[in-house]
Amino acid sequence: MNRPIFVATIGYIIGIIIGLYFKTSIVLFYIFSLAIVVTYRLIKKRTKRDKRKFKIFSISRYVRYIKLFFNSKNLILIILFSIISNSIVLIKNQKYIKFYSIQEEIEIIGVIISDKESKDFKNEYTIKVIELNKSKKHENIKLYLKTDKKIDLEYGNKVKLKGKYKAPQSARNYGGFDYKEYLKQLEIYGTVILSQVDVLEKNGLDSLSLEIHNIQNRIKANARKNLSKDIYPLYLGLILGDTSYIEEDVEEHFRNSNMSHVLAISGMHISIIIMGCCRLFNKIIGKRKSKIITICILVMYMIITGFSSSIFRASFMGIMVLIGDLIHRKSDTLNSISLSLLIILIINPYFITNIGLQFSYIATIGIIILNKNILVFLEKRIKNKKVREVVSISISAQISIIPISLFHFNTFSIYFLISNLLLGFIIGPIIIICFIFLIFSMFNFNILPFFSMFVEVPIYLITLISNLGFLPLSKIYIRTPKVYEIICYYFLIVILNLIYIVKNAKNGSASVLRFKYTLEVIKYKFKCIRQKTKILVLIGVIIFTTLFKIMPQSLRIHFVDVGQGDCCFIETPSNKTILIDGGGSETGNFNIGKKTLIPYILDRGYTKIDYIFVSHFDTDHVEGLLTVMEELNVSNVIIAKQGKLSENYEKFKEIVNKKKIKTIVVNKSERISIENDLYFDILWPDSAKLIGENVLNNNSMVCKLYYHGFSMLFTGDIEEIAEKQILEEYRNNLNILNSTVLKVGHHGSKTSSTEDFIKAVKAKVAVIGVGKDNKFGHPNDDVIERLEKIGAKIYRTDEKGEIFLEIKEKLKTINTCN
Repeated sequence: MNRPIFVATIGYIIGIIIGLYFKTSIVLFYIFSLAIVVTYRLIKKRTKRDKRKFKIFSISRYVRYIKLFFNSKNLILIILFSIISNSIVLIKNQKYIKFYSIQEEIEIIGVIISDKESKDFKNEYTIKVIELNKSKKHENIKLYLKTDKKIDLEYGNKVKLKGKYKAPQSARNYGGFDYKEYLKQLEIYGTVILSQVDVLEKNGLDSLSLEIHNIQNRIKANARKNLSKDIYPLYLGLILGDTSYIEEDVEEHFRNSNMSHVLAISGMHISIIIMGCCRLFNKIIGKRKSKIITICILVMYMIITGFSSSIFRASFMGIMVLIGDLIHRKSDTLNSISLSLLIILIINPYFITNIGLQFSYIATIGIIILNKNILVFLEKRIKNKKVREVVSISISAQISIIPISLFHFNTFSIYFLISNLLLGFIIGPIIIICFIFLIFSMFNFNILPFFSMFVEVPIYLITLISNLGFLPLSKIYIRTPKVYEIICYYFLIVILNLIYIVKNAKNGSASVLRFKYTLEVIKYKFKCIRQKTKILVLIGVIIFTTLFKIMPQSLRIHFVDVGQGDCCFIETPSNKTILIDGGGSETGNFNIGKKTLIPYILDRGYTKIDYIFVSHFDTDHVEGLLTVMEELNVSNVIIAKQGKLSENYEKFKEIVNKKKIKTIVVNKSERISIENDLYFDILWPDSAKLIGENVLNNNSMVCKLYYHGFSMLFTGDIEEIAEKQILEEYRNNLNILNSTVLKVGHHGSKTSSTEDFIKAVKAKVAVIGVGKDNKFGHPNDDVIERLEKIGAKIYRTDEKGEIFLEIKEKLKTINTCN
């Protein structure tokens, strides 16, 4: 393989991955690999080999195939570049870790390098540090700056400020969003909460940066002024790749109809721009000069869009092709794409975790590898050339990104061919029109108001196509694939593609012929196996797989961090799933169910919930459950009698009736059997004696989980009055309250967890679901003191994130996310 840049890029990626996920030096891995190779060769020398016997599964044969791609020069390149990138990542990791531990109160002199982003209660900026605590040690480090709404700063302001530094948080739940790693993509080291600021200089940046920023603002301002409020955000996404202004539900519709790539600048966009520019300038200044002008336009395009990864990758590849034409040398697509990726990762290796970058590069590589063969396959099946090309590119891209899409979004749409086929016929003119509008916007041409109608109509057509996301089966939830499953998928695609090439090759090299003969031998050997043996092997595999899945495991209890709320996800030994409460946001600004709970369940490997227990219908307990009931398959929902109707309860009834979910209304002294040796006893409420004070909280369902020698008490939001009645109810048998683990009531509020109640429970472990820095002051210090007095080990979601309990007859382990 004579593609040194491609090989070097592979090495660079390997080094980054080892540094990011294994946090160790790759040199150790190479030493270990070398030891294995030396040992293998020593054994090989001592072992007599029968050269006459043909072996299908011969290590040496397949090593030879690998050597065709990775010779000694390529191997040296991989080792060298992987060591370089691995060392860079390890050094950067240490730099971030060291910075996270700096003192809270800091003083900064820096420059504002972003426009104001208005949040609910704060304004947010990005600041580049010049001096930190009167030292230039951390010069050029970037931080988020949160200010009061009254403070208004501008791009380029040089400021002196004081504030409180907050390090970013890691993922709070299994598979959850890792804010700390996300900020590393942006090279941002955390957040400063501003307490005092002085503007030292109005324009503290160089004139070129200020001019570029002015052009960007002019483009956005003209688009906002001349386009409708629904079309303007889509225009910015379509031509600038800026999706920050697009409403979340609109973006979801594009994703559900497999049209997200339209809002991320890709090779398709750049190819259309290149063709449009070349056709326009060819007639005016000639072919050669038109290519030079087009290169200048692409460079300008990259600059005004801030060198975003997708635009840089696509534009860079386009420029390489144009330069190749200018010097009469064909550009190598794989080398071009590799070089662009290598440059991006050299600038910031953490960008390898960026979702947009992964989609952009994997889809492009997939099209390069698969498109030609799929076109050949479709040639006799689809007569129209344009349709065939659109279908082929769409299938190639989708095959490539399916596992990445499922890993990040967990959804699949059956309409991807229809949406992309419709787009294929209209996207070219739309991009050209939008690009012309972009040029006009840069120079404030008076024609903008008139020309805007030519932008509005075609973008509106795109929104109509995105409405496929409303149709049934436009969003099929799939569990998150494991990393090894993704690797196996790509390995299988490569093998199948290789088999297709070999099978259809009329004249092949010696290697192709050797591979073809090997396939024929495998086919022959398989035919020689008796039919009875094949059936027995197949039955054996099915039985083994089934037994592996149904084999009893341990009981796993997860207290999910849902902020200021409660949520417990349980996996039973027989892989049944139980949800007890689901968190929720009282302010309504964050959908816990959609953003946290559903992704969590899918990451854990489930698309169905067998039992949902609703302790009561306060938003911070039930909002997430309502979303789960709407989106996933739920078999049973268990509630207690309601002493008060509420908006959440009315919505609950609507969903239950619509989805035909079995609802079980329980009362004290009832038992819910889940499976052998696992059941819940309902201890409260008593439907005949519902408490009238703070009705929802005090009539929360209190239930106790039993599994062999382990027990756990779930208490909802009961307060002192309910605890006293429960103690009175079971005064003759207080042992019924004894539990290994206590889910502390009402988030550790001072109105709950009385001393008598805690003493009666005698828990060894106490778990508190509570939001970090919550406005209620939960958990109360007196409650913590009472729990400590009985010797309970306390775990809080605000401090530890998700809390995981594993039980094998008795409590075996307790782990936390942080």
